[in-house]
Amino acid sequence: ADRVKVIFHPEFLSSTSPLLPVDYEEFVRGCHLGVFPSYYEPWGYTPAECTVMGIPSISTNLSGFGCFMEEHIADPSSYGIYILDRRFRGLDESCTQLTSFLYSFCQQSRRQRIIQRNRTERLSDLLDWKYLGRYYMYARNMALAKAFPDNFTYELHETTAAQGFRYPRPASVPPSPSISRHSSPHHSETEEDDERYDEEEEAEKDRQNIKPPAMMGPVPEW
Repeated sequence: ADRVKVIFHPEFLSSTSPLLPVDYEEFVRGCHLGVFPSYYEPWGYTPAECTVMGIPSISTNLSGFGCFMEEHIADPSSYGIYILDRRFRGLDESCTQLTSFLYSFCQQSRRQRIIQRNRTERLSDLLDWKYLGRYYMYARNMALAKAFPDNFTYELHETTAAQGFRYPRPASVPPSPSISRHSSPHHSETEEDDERYDEEEEAEKDRQNIKPPAMMGPVPEW
């Protein structure tokens, strides 16, 4: 029998649904991986929602989310952000790359998946409105300055050097795999050889891989 099952659920997730009585956040946190290989997506809320909930996801470099993560993270896949190249590759090559991502993810041990979920959730600060909102305000101000140059001005600030982010380990996903047995009940055959979770090593990994955010200065008030 085919081990791959396709379930079509044509309505919003809700705890009151008789078919699948779970809330959206509960459903997402219960998944191992989100797959969103869209050919075009202005931003892409679904992979972003996966990220803030600590769920790895597959996106593309034709989505706003995928491009944003490529700009901010030197090695996105190590943080559970797999980005398909749909900009420069054909359909067959993209399918092959998607297959490779899925296969490599399935090859991870339980401990490796949990460590990756820790890393994924540490990216939440990048998607906080306190940071993203500045891009929105600057885009609006740029549009006003271009449309009405006599009334509005816009000055682009250069990115300044920074030490990078240092995210704490999320309390929601501890390094021990003990709480994940209901979804991953089997031990890895190489459990003892799996990488261990070290907060200092993870912080150093963040400093090396996560690029400093653009320091755009104060948003002008008009």
